[in-house]
Amino acid sequence: MKTLRSQKLRMLLTHRKLLQSKAIAIENDLRGTLRNFGLKVGMVGKVRFEARIQELVENFPDLSVLVEPLLIVRRALREQVVILHRRLLAIVREDEVCRRLMTTPGVGPVVALTYRATVDVPARFRKSKSVGAVFGLTCSRYQSGEIDWSGKISRCGDEMMRTMLYEAAQSMMHSKKWSWLKAWAMQIARRRGMKKAIVALARRLAVIMHRIWVDGTEFRWTREQAAVAA
Repeated sequence: MKTLRSQKLRMLLTHRKLLQSKAIAIENDLRGTLRNFGLKVGMVGKVRFEARIQELVENFPDLSVLVEPLLIVRRALREQVVILHRRLLAIVREDEVCRRLMTTPGVGPVVALTYRATVDVPARFRKSKSVGAVFGLTCSRYQSGEIDWSGKISRCGDEMMRTMLYEAAQSMMHSKKWSWLKAWAMQIARRRGMKKAIVALARRLAVIMHRIWVDGTEFRWTREQAAVAA
């Protein structure tokens, strides 16, 4: 049973994600429908998207009338996403646990708060290594008679948290900043491929973040720092 604080944080995160997904769906729909008329939006960011659409339909009054309602809805969605995101950032700034979690490479405010809300009470996990399995980041196992094999990750547990950890691992792998953790993941990538390395890194991030939370420490960027702290 989640605490009341955790449920409120979860509501903030899910509502923010819902509004984001609706705005993206509208953008994708506009891109697809305008392409049917030979009007290509191209590579534009969130800020310039609306101006680009209006530019494309400027000489097509009938299309402009159809596009405008979607642009209004998208604008309202984006404005509310900004409001919720500012609320999220304010909570993270005031939360000591989130600030320590963000010392981990690849972990930003959204990942930190999602982890905070999902784990909720770290004492529920007797071992930090159990966290990866709870989030579905460990290999599923099949045993029957003489058969014993490990398959893909189980994907059980919280999908939002699993996605956030995967994205954090991706961010770290593409970052130019090095740490002992990235070096460890790159060794796995050379042996087994980048996808498996990212999954392994996401699993280890879950474990490290739990340890940081429980110990009241911050991420140690080098092996030497970790050895001294131990």
